[in-house]
Amino acid sequence: MTTHAPAQGTPALGTPAPGAPATAPGAVLPPLRIGRHVIESPVVLAPMAGITNRAFRRLCREYGNEGTALATSNRASGATSLYVSEMITSRALVERTPESMRLIEHDPDEHPRSIQLYSVDPATARAAARMLVTEDRTDHIDLNFGCPVPKVTRKGGGSALPWKKDLFRRIVGAVVEEGARRDIPVTVKMRKGIDDTHLTYLDAGLAAEQEGVAAIALHGRTASQAYSGQADWDAIRLLKQTITSVPVLGNGDIWSAEDALRMVEETGCDGVVVGRGCLGRPWLFTDLAAAFAGTPTRVTPSLGEVADTLRTHAAYLSDFYGEEERACRDIRKHIAWYLKGFPAGSTIRNSLALVDSLAALDTLLSTLDRDAPWPGEAAEGQRGRAGSSRTVALPDRWLESRELSEEHERTIAEAELSVSGG
Repeated sequence: MTTHAPAQGTPALGTPAPGAPATAPGAVLPPLRIGRHVIESPVVLAPMAGITNRAFRRLCREYGNEGTALATSNRASGATSLYVSEMITSRALVERTPESMRLIEHDPDEHPRSIQLYSVDPATARAAARMLVTEDRTDHIDLNFGCPVPKVTRKGGGSALPWKKDLFRRIVGAVVEEGARRDIPVTVKMRKGIDDTHLTYLDAGLAAEQEGVAAIALHGRTASQAYSGQADWDAIRLLKQTITSVPVLGNGDIWSAEDALRMVEETGCDGVVVGRGCLGRPWLFTDLAAAFAGTPTRVTPSLGEVADTLRTHAAYLSDFYGEEERACRDIRKHIAWYLKGFPAGSTIRNSLALVDSLAALDTLLSTLDRDAPWPGEAAEGQRGRAGSSRTVALPDRWLESRELSEEHERTIAEAELSVSGG
């Protein structure tokens, strides 16, 4: 991969979280401490459904290692960043569905092994966490309280759940308690709230801190925004000022290493969570590792180098699924992200979006102009769909009170009975 060194200033340091490792000379931030784990580069790969499977995490991890090597002149040992699985439904995990068991798989050299759980009731959350902990399937559990997708919020899950303060606290407390059995740290990822008139992030952050989480990540948008508009970094700054005992991580609108540095400067956060910015661009983790180590080196790949990365991604997917055809169906959604800004015509793009074998992929990639240079601004900026603001789908009468209704209590009791009975 080609690298270059753009001019940049060094952002002011945020106030490190208590217990944070010492900052290395020249580094922007100290390593990130998540419970017993020390993450050398304070960067977390955000869980993304259908994206952050074992294959994509492997690719990002390799580039993150490369970034640390560039910054330190040697291959780093241990965790360079934290790479979290896509969201796993607690109920499916307790029932051991084949797909959920596939999604919690990790590479032998993947450490810390990180899994994100989604749940709407404490009993199922506890059962899933206990399974992960007692069967030694993870080193870190993240809890999803940020998903804005209607099928999740309609059940009172994801970004809708913190509105019910007691339910939120009970789920977090149950999973933290299970994690403590084997010193497995638990973190939470959340949004500002349901919409601008139903904000939850400050009281949810304080509750999570009191329940013993190891870190709190905030996406600076509400559920009603989905991915539209601009992330509110002021909310991240306010949460950082409010939470004093554990790291606060910022998420939203990090499209480049410079964006990450600016977020740290403006909010004082202890690290960043990167989602859509790395779609079709796993080398962003090279840039981030170098940037936080205080070096200006950035990756500017040619089209040939991008094609090679895309091909490697497809091969990793084939290994993950155990079948080439499914891997090729999966890689199709990544094509536009990888080729963003490059001179590849509609014919080749359309053909790549229909690829059904690795051999066909090789043939199509061979027709690209491998010498085409990094297109600069045309390849930068937003990636993935932004969408538009909307009314959040919620359970009936959800917003009438921040306490659980009798009806919802009955639903939780039924879930508890089914789990204990299983």
